[in-house]
Amino acid sequence: MTTTTVPQTAADRATDKTTRRNNLVLAAFRVVVSFLFACHGLQGFGLLGGIDGQGTAVPFGSFPGWWGSVLELVCSVLVLVGVAARPAAVLCSGAMAYAYFVVHQPTGLLPLHNMGELAAVYCWAFLLIAVLGPGSFTLGRAFRR
Repeated sequence: MTTTTVPQTAADRATDKTTRRNNLVLAAFRVVVSFLFACHGLQGFGLLGGIDGQGTAVPFGSFPGWWGSVLELVCSVLVLVGVAARPAAVLCSGAMAYAYFVVHQPTGLLPLHNMGELAAVYCWAFLLIAVLGPGSFTLGRAFRR
């Protein structure tokens, strides 16, 4: 039994190159956004300047602050390494939607007026990761190989 290979056309090579580039950019986006979000979560525990720039932590067990910090840290690490990335990204997105509408939005209509730009951007960034998935470059994919 002989198998014949069909030569790849220029269009196929261009598509492969575009797919590889898109996966690389998605991985970089996922890693950078997750790392920054993890830093945000660490602030709730008094690290990286804390919640006030002087090392103050959110009181242990308080809702939503302490639990939000736990969720931010754990889920951002999962998204960063690409393990259970979609559900973790949905939780991150939801946490930031909650933060925007419960904490920021009551103080002003627009994100520039209520200081909720970061919550809105994180919400949409993690929603994008949840929809597109983590991409090809993940720790989870490396374990499956």
